[in-house]
Amino acid sequence: MKRFFVTFAAVANILLVDAVAKELAAGFIKGSAAISVVPGFFDLAYVENRGCAWGMFQGAVWPLAAFGVAALALLVWKRREVFGDAWVAPCLMYAGILGNVIDRIWRGYVIDMFDLHWGANHFPCFNVADMCICAAAGLMVLESLRESRRKGA
Repeated sequence: MKRFFVTFAAVANILLVDAVAKELAAGFIKGSAAISVVPGFFDLAYVENRGCAWGMFQGAVWPLAAFGVAALALLVWKRREVFGDAWVAPCLMYAGILGNVIDRIWRGYVIDMFDLHWGANHFPCFNVADMCICAAAGLMVLESLRESRRKGA
């Protein structure tokens, strides 16, 4: 039961950070030019993403929201099989999925604000929820590599 409350508290706090970042972007950056944080590399921008990663599936708000809910339900249901005993990766994954699903349902789009670029080459704009999903996936890959190394030794 303790694990549930720790997970719930962690997810709630991450969701709060994500929501505040999105509201700040909407309040201070929307309608203006990007704000250069590290010139030539990192800007704060305001993007309304009506698709998913790299702008795919533009306009498919409800199917993407439904997919997010289904993915979240599956991950919670199969938590042990997917995450093992880890608790950081599931917290990050749950919060990331929920943060973007909430945006899709509440606004009809996801607010992205972090813009990485090198000269004219831009990485797609992203948000706190996206960072959580990527960090969780990275932790899962590292754990998988560690586990396969342990089995091979």
